[in-house]
Amino acid sequence: MSYIALYRKFRPKGFDEVKGQDQVIEVLKNQIKHDKIGHAYMFSGTRGTGKTSVAKIFAKAVNCENPREGSPCGVCETCKKIGEGRTLDVIEIDAATNNGVDNMREVIEEVKYSPADTKYKVYIIDEVHMLSSGAFNALLKTLEEPPKYAIFILATTEPHKVLPTIKSRCQKYDFRRISVETIAGRLKELMDKEGNSYEEEALKLVARKGDGSMRDSLSLLDQCLAFSFNETLTYDKVINVIGAVDTDFFNKLYIAIKRGDVSTCMDVTEKISMDGIDIGQFALDFTWYFRNLLLLKVSSTVAERIEISTDKLEELKEVAKIGDENDLYRYIRIFSKLSSEIKYSTSKRAELEIALIKLCKPEMEEDKESLIARINKLEEIIENGKFSEIKKVDIIEDEVQEIKSEEKIEIKKALPEDIKKIAVSFGQIMANRKIKNPLKTVLFNTIPYYSEKDKMLVLTVNEEFDKKWLDREESIDLIKKVIFEELEVSVDIKIKFENDARHSGDLSMTGFDKVAPGLLTYED
Repeated sequence: MSYIALYRKFRPKGFDEVKGQDQVIEVLKNQIKHDKIGHAYMFSGTRGTGKTSVAKIFAKAVNCENPREGSPCGVCETCKKIGEGRTLDVIEIDAATNNGVDNMREVIEEVKYSPADTKYKVYIIDEVHMLSSGAFNALLKTLEEPPKYAIFILATTEPHKVLPTIKSRCQKYDFRRISVETIAGRLKELMDKEGNSYEEEALKLVARKGDGSMRDSLSLLDQCLAFSFNETLTYDKVINVIGAVDTDFFNKLYIAIKRGDVSTCMDVTEKISMDGIDIGQFALDFTWYFRNLLLLKVSSTVAERIEISTDKLEELKEVAKIGDENDLYRYIRIFSKLSSEIKYSTSKRAELEIALIKLCKPEMEEDKESLIARINKLEEIIENGKFSEIKKVDIIEDEVQEIKSEEKIEIKKALPEDIKKIAVSFGQIMANRKIKNPLKTVLFNTIPYYSEKDKMLVLTVNEEFDKKWLDREESIDLIKKVIFEELEVSVDIKIKFENDARHSGDLSMTGFDKVAPGLLTYED
């Protein structure tokens, strides 16, 4: 037997299997229980939310020989016939292809005949907004006064395109987007039935990418299962299949924007282009990322509204401490505009690059948010680089407390040979799970060397942002702690600008140019 797609295999067969539309289901069941069935209904809502499925279940329920609390029993002959499509009394019409006057005239002629083997004759017209004006007018009179045995169910994703005269003759029900939690719960239920292993974070990501549509989520899950056939479905595999970008990637890009690092931003667009990531979807996802940062910035009680794993949420909270609300308003405005314009652009990559440059350089714009950002930047320069937003940022609190509360013990002082060894393998030493963003990204841009003059490890950077970050007591303490855990030696550390170090003549004396600049990578 040929493979059946998940959304077809697990299409709801009863009202109890419909997820996320409780308000609609309750009303329909009450109408059936109390025999208050209407003659015309309009189901509207985004794709994949259950409009057609509920229409078919409703057709079974009104004709069921033994209904149970308004739901079809599913075992009587009538339920079986309707479920298997063996009856002529439940008629499905695709208005996208049958949208002419003649098609509606055929319906009008057929509705005159009583049902052959059921109580009600049910017409389900899908995508009803696609009907022509003439077809709507032809249907109008019949829809207003149909035979007692006829029920019309009109389904549409665009109710605003349906004639008001048609709407006024129907009971209207709005099908809402389904929440991520509900979709993820359904996916988990189906994966358990199929006997597939999975990570819950992977299913949550699939649900989030389904954008409120159960059908889209199931189709995406089908695609992911084909990629990891007979293997555990992991978060990373889902990322690879759907071409999405992980939160860690957004964190690093955001930090680069705050530093005004245009070069890194251009590297990002190159990676997006080479990896085949849809730029339009990337723009939407990055806008959503800014939205999450803004929520964390303005309120401490909205964390539950952010659909992200606990570990990544903690890191996102730390990154959110950088910058201010005004910056995030500006970023959201620029990327929202990009998302709407990029659909029609012939050079999507160039549009993305321009948007990222605007984020890095507020002087390119003259709107209120950009002017405020420029003023803030000038104030920082006047204050000799004492960035006000950096003052607010802390390393993860529990790590800081761990460092400060450590008992003072006798430890071996690093010898020059030890420091040289640390400088050469600095990137590998710092590739430690305790180093998190933003510090981890700053270390990626750091070049270490042993100073003969100062007899210590010197970390050189080019950006004021990076220097201020590394100069923090907490940052230096954490770096020292990681080095001690790796090599069991204590080392003194100094932070310098690369140009200052070169002008001092120190770098040339120690073979600085032979030392690889930190071996940290984005994958670490």
